[in-house]
Amino acid sequence: MSIVVHLFYTGEKGAARRFAQEMESSGIADRIRQEEGNERYEYFLPVSDPETVLLIDQWKDQAALDLHHASDMMKELAALREKYDLHMKAERFISEELPNTDQGFIRK
Repeated sequence: MSIVVHLFYTGEKGAARRFAQEMESSGIADRIRQEEGNERYEYFLPVSDPETVLLIDQWKDQAALDLHHASDMMKELAALREKYDLHMKAERFISEELPNTDQGFIRK
């Protein structure tokens, strides 16, 4: 079981996409991926909304997420969000294995 957070970053005139690109090019995203307990840190671009970027952020447990939130890296991330004047919406989930009844709908 993991904690999965969907973060929707929204800006204007391509700011959210530039933010995600800078997160990758600056190495901040890779450093987050290397943190203890991180299981996924990946940006996606919604086809229907060019001003939003979706981040799927997955952690082993709440303790790992709390350590991430307390890290100095969060200051760098917050500064970039401010630089690009981004607004955020968050959704939080607890992941679990799909039951056998759902497996028939998954094409592998």
